[in-house]
Amino acid sequence: MDRGGCQMNGGGGGDRSGADQPGVITLEDLESFSEDQLSDSGNGSLEEEAETMEEDEDRLLHYWQDVARGHQVEVSQDMAEPIQQLTSNNQGRSQRELVPFTLLARREKCGELLYEKRQYEKGHWACITMREDTYEQSICYGFMRIMKYICQQNSLGGYLGMTLPIVTVVRTNENQSVISRDVTVAYFLPNEHQAQPPPPTDSEILIEIWPATTVYTRAFTGPTNEVTIINQINALAELLDSPGVCISDSFIVAGYTNPAHSNRQNEIWFLERP
Repeated sequence: MDRGGCQMNGGGGGDRSGADQPGVITLEDLESFSEDQLSDSGNGSLEEEAETMEEDEDRLLHYWQDVARGHQVEVSQDMAEPIQQLTSNNQGRSQRELVPFTLLARREKCGELLYEKRQYEKGHWACITMREDTYEQSICYGFMRIMKYICQQNSLGGYLGMTLPIVTVVRTNENQSVISRDVTVAYFLPNEHQAQPPPPTDSEILIEIWPATTVYTRAFTGPTNEVTIINQINALAELLDSPGVCISDSFIVAGYTNPAHSNRQNEIWFLERP
């Protein structure tokens, strides 16, 4: 697999609150399961508690599998434990750390926010570049591998914490009409792990320091696929006074809500040239 680079500056390839990738059940989905459903511990024997936990894992796994199947994505049995860990550790928005940024400017028209200009500081990101048949498959399989890193496949052997948004770096041709099959999925390390990011056990997940970057970002709702991404790129390009200041063939899609939600929250990011 040609992983390439996956830095924010678009130099080679590879929300406001939440992670949305088609075919992947994300935190919003998991909140549909109550704490009582996820854990009934403390009222029975250790054997009963272990059996309940196993049932929870199976139920959540089957839920992921059902939704992912609609996007031609297979969720393997080894995802059961990471799904359970992510669920039990994220029973509320307060558990999710937002990727920090400084708001530089906002452009509005008739009270409607058209786009924002933000400054994201230098930081460590875990990223993996996938090359599946479709964009949806690439981000689904990429996110599941990142999820394993977050939950267990790291040098600490434990849960690292969830940050939002989960971003994907997409690359296009020069006239921004075709998306490359190489798609990078990236996760910002929580603040407590920024100084010393735990190395992943998956050799294809890279820990990179992305430089400080200025982005122009526009919110949109609905699915994220090849067609909608191209449409959103063109829409933001028309709104910018000087689109030439941005990189023209590398963009970021930031996802904030789950794929089953009828009003998914996403952003398209243009990266200002260094």
